[in-house]
Amino acid sequence: MSLEKAKLIEIKKVQDPRGSLSVIEEKSDIPFNIKRIYYMYDIAEGADRGHHAMKTQCKFLIAMHGAFDVILKDGKSKAKFHLNRPNQGLLIPGGLWREMHNFTSGAVCVVLADEIFIETDHIRDYDAFLTYKK
Repeated sequence: MSLEKAKLIEIKKVQDPRGSLSVIEEKSDIPFNIKRIYYMYDIAEGADRGHHAMKTQCKFLIAMHGAFDVILKDGKSKAKFHLNRPNQGLLIPGGLWREMHNFTSGAVCVVLADEIFIETDHIRDYDAFLTYKK
C-alpha cells in the first residue's frame, strides 16, 4: 500500500451553545465496518507508540484530547500528520508502517479498526516490514 491512501478525514461536527458533538458512522464517514475500538492514554512524557505495521488491517486514529504526530512509511517514502482535533481523524490503510510521537500531556488517542486483534497481521520489526514490502 502506498501513502496516497492514508488521509485526514474531517468528522461531522454539530455545535450549539451547549457544546459540540461529532458522529462517525461506519461505511459512511470511514470506509470500513468498525470491529474494534481501543484508546491510548496516560502516555508517559517522551514516550512513542506504534512502531509496527498492519499487513491488511485499516485503522482510523483520532486525537480525542491533546495532540500527537503520526509518521507513516511505505518503504520508499514517509509522511507526517499532526492530530490535534477530536473532529478530524487519520485513515491508515494496511501495509503502512506507523509511529506516533510528541504526545502532549493528557493526550488521548482513540483507534477504530476494521478487524479484531490478530497478532499475525502485525509486523513489529522495520527490516521485516521492508522485506514484506518487496
